[in-house]
Amino acid sequence: MLEIVVKTENWERHVRVSAEELASLVRRIGGDGDRFLVAQRIPDLPDVFAQVWHQAGGDYTLEYRDGAADRHFQAMADRPEAVIAAITGWARQEAGWDGGLAWSLLDMGPTQEVPPLDLDEAEREELEKRVREVLIGGYASRAELAELAEEYLVTRDRRPVSREQAQALADRLWLERVVEQAKWQGETDPERLTRAFTALQEAGITARENFACCRSCGQSEIGGEGEPDARGYVYFHTQCTDSAAVGHGLMLLYGGFDGSSETTAAIGHEVVAALEAAGLHAEWDRDPGQAITVTPLDWRRRLVG
Repeated sequence: MLEIVVKTENWERHVRVSAEELASLVRRIGGDGDRFLVAQRIPDLPDVFAQVWHQAGGDYTLEYRDGAADRHFQAMADRPEAVIAAITGWARQEAGWDGGLAWSLLDMGPTQEVPPLDLDEAEREELEKRVREVLIGGYASRAELAELAEEYLVTRDRRPVSREQAQALADRLWLERVVEQAKWQGETDPERLTRAFTALQEAGITARENFACCRSCGQSEIGGEGEPDARGYVYFHTQCTDSAAVGHGLMLLYGGFDGSSETTAAIGHEVVAALEAAGLHAEWDRDPGQAITVTPLDWRRRLVG
């Protein structure tokens, strides 16, 4: 699999596609509402991407950017094969991947300087603390972190953080986390959790990570998430993620869709078994009215973007 995320004009998002799947996506684009795709690395890096534009009957326009405005290039191709070879090589970070096309530097205009944040020390610390908490949670994209940074300190008559300042702050903290996670070895606890949830999903239990903002919303929405024949559910909401990110373990909410305590208890047993099979420890007193807690838990969730 290629360590990239591919986004298309029609709002599809493909994570870790194969080379064959990437080639199929390139060949597919061209029709109305499906004329381009953008590929980003995993983890996403600021201003690092490759993208393809194609209108049926015309040439392919391929661009890539390597961090700065003076590293944004464009090439044209009349057939998809050259585009597929180039973007696949880019995804694999192969030496000389760009050698098969004639590239030209795009003039992106002057770079705008982002003014420093005009915040007192207490506000700055509060803002960075909250952005870091969500960042460590591992489910937010760079764009979502920037939105959080922009809106977090807003009051009725004050917007102290501009969109550009928010993006700069989010990107700085994001890159710090990218450096941290590069040192991680082997499977992490959040990856074990995903493995357990995948097994539960395949067994007919609707399993969702970081689902909804709170228990009330989660309970009202989980029924519409799964397959019609799902027997029950398990999920944790964003407040649970925040708790896990600061070392308090992870609370899982579960139940049966028939509303009976017997089914809920049976679902609880399946959840605990799946967690233990994935190498995680679960605390649960077998009471269907009590949540399952995954602890101890080393919350190191790798960023995607």
